[in-house]
Amino acid sequence: GSSLLTGPEGLMAKERDSLKRLKCLRRYRQRYGVEALLHQQLRERRMLATDGAAQQAHTTRSSQRCLAFVDDIRCSNQSLPMTRHCLTHICQDTNQTLFKPCQGSEEMPCNKPVPLSLSEEPCCPLHLRLPPQMYIPEQVLAVPEDLEAAPTELYLSAAELQPTESLPLEFSD
Repeated sequence: GSSLLTGPEGLMAKERDSLKRLKCLRRYRQRYGVEALLHQQLRERRMLATDGAAQQAHTTRSSQRCLAFVDDIRCSNQSLPMTRHCLTHICQDTNQTLFKPCQGSEEMPCNKPVPLSLSEEPCCPLHLRLPPQMYIPEQVLAVPEDLEAAPTELYLSAAELQPTESLPLEFSD
């Protein structure tokens, strides 16, 4: 039955053209011959390269330690990703641009690494200069004594505040 539909004698000319175009569209993005072979080899090379790089990165990352020396002893901290130094010694790397040492104050110099931000002189939380206080608390005004001893007859009780008669509510359209 399928050969009748696909054969030239079973279809009209318009249907044959439509079928031919449909078959061409199905094969439009497929590669054939040498192109298909080269594409497959490229994919395999990419897979090997990414698998090898990921495996190599995993093995080197787990054992990669900071390269800094403190008193002729190598630092034992793990280095930051994509660097050769830990967070404490990252400022020793001359190529990095993400951290800057804290300037500290005149009394206490500080060299703690601080991530660069929008400020020109980044500081660690210990040496951060706060902006001036914008809120000024209000002065408490002294209340005159004659106002404090106001007579209680001026105030209405809850019973006096209740309406005495109920008014009908009328709604109009």
